[in-house]
Amino acid sequence: MDVKVITDSTSYIPRVQRESLDIGVTTLSSLLDGVTYADDPDDCSAFYEALAASDSFPTTSQPVVQDVVDMMEERVAAGHAVVGVFISERMSGTYSTALLARDMVLERYPDARIEVVDGMSNCMELGYAVLAAAEKAADGGNAAEVVEAARERTLHTRFLFTPLTLEYLRRGGRIGNAQSLLATLLQIKPILTVVDGVTDTFAKVRTVQKAHDLIVDTFASDIREKGGLGGVCVHHINDPAAGQRFADRIAEVADRPVDLIDIGPVIGTHVGPGTVGVVYYTNDLMHK
Repeated sequence: MDVKVITDSTSYIPRVQRESLDIGVTTLSSLLDGVTYADDPDDCSAFYEALAASDSFPTTSQPVVQDVVDMMEERVAAGHAVVGVFISERMSGTYSTALLARDMVLERYPDARIEVVDGMSNCMELGYAVLAAAEKAADGGNAAEVVEAARERTLHTRFLFTPLTLEYLRRGGRIGNAQSLLATLLQIKPILTVVDGVTDTFAKVRTVQKAHDLIVDTFASDIREKGGLGGVCVHHINDPAAGQRFADRIAEVADRPVDLIDIGPVIGTHVGPGTVGVVYYTNDLMHK
C-alpha cells in the first residue's frame, strides 16, 4: 500500500513541489470586513491591499472538517495509506480538525491507515517536514517510515523572522499592549522563532538591519556547526523587494540559490506585512 501525504495551506510549499510529490492541501482562510480570503500565497495581493485600508483586524479560520474528510477519503478509497502533517497543534485547531476527520473516515473504512502528525510549526518549517514525508513516500516508504521522516525533520529545522512592526502581533493578541508599547518606545526589533510548536523570542536588537545581520550570522553558524545545510528558503509578507534583498544575503552564505516564498493571509494576519525571515534545516540535529 503506497502512502499519500497531505497538509494544510500554512505550509506554503511552492506549487511545483506540491504537484511533483502529489501533496494534498486543505485551505485555511482569513475574514476581513465581511470578505473571506483563501490562504493562498500565490493570490494574496487583494487581501493585503484590504488589510492596509481597513481599521478592522482579520479573523482566521481552520479548514472545514468535511474538506479534510474528503481529501482523506479520496485517497483511502483509491487504496492508499494517508499521512497528514499539519500546523502546530499549539498554533491552530487544524490538527484537532484532522484528527476528527480521520475518525470519521475510519468509521467508513475501518481497515484504512491514516496517520496525523503535528508539524510543530508553520510556513516552510512545517513545509520541510511535509516534504520529508512526501519524499519518503515517493521512495516507497510505508506509513510508519513516512511519519518518522516528518518528525525527524522537525528536529533539524530553524525558523528566524523579524516583524517590521509589532502592531499585528499586538492586535492579534500575540503580544500584550504594554510590552508592545515598551518595545516601540525603546525601538526594539525582536527576532522571533518557533520552539516546541509556539512562537518564541530568539533575540532583541535595536534595528531591522541588526536583526537581519544577526539572523544571517546565526544561519552561517548553524550550517557550520551542525553538519552542513540541508535546505533553505526565505519568506516575506507582502514585501518581495525586502525579501529578495534578504534572500541574496542568505544565498551568499549558503553558496546556492534560495527560494523566495510569499506568506499567505492566515500567517500574514498575525505577523504583518514587511516581515522577512529564513527557514532552514541542517544535517545534524538543531537543538533549539
